[in-house]
Amino acid sequence: MSIRHIRSCQKTNERLFETDIVKADPTLKTEELRMDTTSTHQAIIGFGGAFTEASAYNLSRVSKEVRDQVIKAYFSPDEGIGYTLGRVSIHGCDFSLGSYLYIDDYDDTLTSFSVERDQPIIDLINDASKVAGQSIKILGSPWTPPFWMKDNQSPIRGGKLLPSYDSLWASYIALFVAHYRAKGIDLFALTVQNEPMAVQRWDSCIFEDEDELRFVKVLGKTLAEQGMTDLKLYIWDHNRDQMVQRAKVIYQDPEASKYVYGTAYHWYDQEQFDEVGIHRELFPEKHLLFTEGCQENGPHFGDWGVGERYGRNIIEDLRRGNEGHIDWNLVLDDTGGPNHVNNLCSSPVMLKIFHEHIVLNPSYHVMGHFSKYIKAGAVRLGSDPSSLCRHVVFRNPDGQIVLIVMNESEEDINIRVKGMKALLETPVLAHSISTFLL
Repeated sequence: MSIRHIRSCQKTNERLFETDIVKADPTLKTEELRMDTTSTHQAIIGFGGAFTEASAYNLSRVSKEVRDQVIKAYFSPDEGIGYTLGRVSIHGCDFSLGSYLYIDDYDDTLTSFSVERDQPIIDLINDASKVAGQSIKILGSPWTPPFWMKDNQSPIRGGKLLPSYDSLWASYIALFVAHYRAKGIDLFALTVQNEPMAVQRWDSCIFEDEDELRFVKVLGKTLAEQGMTDLKLYIWDHNRDQMVQRAKVIYQDPEASKYVYGTAYHWYDQEQFDEVGIHRELFPEKHLLFTEGCQENGPHFGDWGVGERYGRNIIEDLRRGNEGHIDWNLVLDDTGGPNHVNNLCSSPVMLKIFHEHIVLNPSYHVMGHFSKYIKAGAVRLGSDPSSLCRHVVFRNPDGQIVLIVMNESEEDINIRVKGMKALLETPVLAHSISTFLL
């Protein structure tokens, strides 16, 4: 049986490089990886990143040729890493060029509603879809309701949605869906509120347990009345550490639960992966989707450790039932922005604007080990936990087996993979990630 091996490695500078399978080295430690191809788990919906205003703006600052190269790098299934998912903010967020709304201030009639400011984002999504050869599926998330609908009368510093504005805010969100779909965008899902327990110096709004429970009922009913029952509605959209608690509150209420497809979550915690597994065990009928993660505090050019953070989080979440991974900003500039409150971060693809130079960070290549080879509809297969190497295995719709193994240690390690059609024995290099296609 022929096996393809694609590797990215810190010390060899290989990046998504197809290399030969070499024989196991008897001098190295060996870890046995046991697969169970008869045990099937969640199906994958895809991988992708966020179409922020900052990303669209950065791509407007360089030549069309460079812009096209970046789009191809992310979305081409052959020449890139095959992204098929995306996320957009419902009006402003910190990675917008400033706070903004789709309506005029105090327009409670919503007659001024327009997504015209988002046109560069919409154009980018449509261009990405052309390169991908399929419509990029988009998830929409609000960072805050309009300021006058909140008890602090501000788009920033948290505050809460006033219950008297529940119906109007739900109608606003439904209008966003309608306008985006009218522009040809494949909007497949919404989250109720981005990071509902974070008081930020940028666009934010607090939804405690009872607030989200209350609003889900209003939003779910509004979407149903607008004929939008095909939309998948996710709750939470914040860190793993409190996702089970929030899910318990929402899903124990039959009225709220009937509107909710699943729970979305982020990684800005202490990598509390077990919370994902607990959620899957408690609520097997609900779905899980990772909707945001990035390396904070600047651009981190060439940082292999950031790439390993991506690999570690993706593998451990997938092993516990996650169905897809949406990274944060697609493209940031030399500073890790722009960000209108200086909350600078890293992205897998960075642009050195003045030189119009594309930088592919290690996180880009690590993402590619998953997004390029695990296809939509792939089903995770069973495998025993391992101690030396992190791993996860899938069966693609065409029957191909995809095994991903990451070695974060300082030493090369032999793996012996059992449970497949043929035994695989080969070294995995220190600080490397490998995709094996069987």
